Amino acid sequence: MAIPVDEGRFLSMLMKIMNPKRTLEIGVFTGYSLLSTALALPNDSQITAIDMDREAYEVGLPFIQKAGMDNKIKFIQADAISVLNEMLSNEMQPEFDFAFVDADKDNYKNYHEQLLKLVKIGGMIAYDNTLWYGMVAKEEDEVPEDMRTARTVIMEFNKLISSDPRLEMSQVSIGDGVALCRRLH
Repeated sequence: MAIPVDEGRFLSMLMKIMNPKRTLEIGVFTGYSLLSTALALPNDSQITAIDMDREAYEVGLPFIQKAGMDNKIKFIQADAISVLNEMLSNEMQPEFDFAFVDADKDNYKNYHEQLLKLVKIGGMIAYDNTLWYGMVAKEEDEVPEDMRTARTVIMEFNKLISSDPRLEMSQVSIGDGVALCRRLH
């Protein structure tokens, strides 16, 4: 369930190009993508990481600590929708430069609406798994039955973001597909 190495390197390079100060990660698992981005961020950067599963995060935490990156990470064990709603209700809303989403695919469209209010204009949002093992390019009868529902959700989400006038989007065929979105307004 962790991102592949090439995607980790891609995120790292993106962080070096962007030089963000505040980033957000929704869906952390064991923290490989988190560590990949943290290593590339400036020392004064802060990552807010949200995941329901603290146990999975703690599997990777020793590696994050050994790399000296734990000071850049604020881990929140919670449902991302509620944390993002709380951020939005706060008068002093945080403004993020970058967000990486690799969590509950059914909620991608909900995360999207919240993130468009939390990521600054010109900032980036990256959604993982948007090619869904290549299944988005296949006919439905070619897709295993256990993957059809998720495929449909991802296809609908891809259609939503590709036609969203508030952003510029590029589908990157790295790992399992990353939709890279730049907020325009």
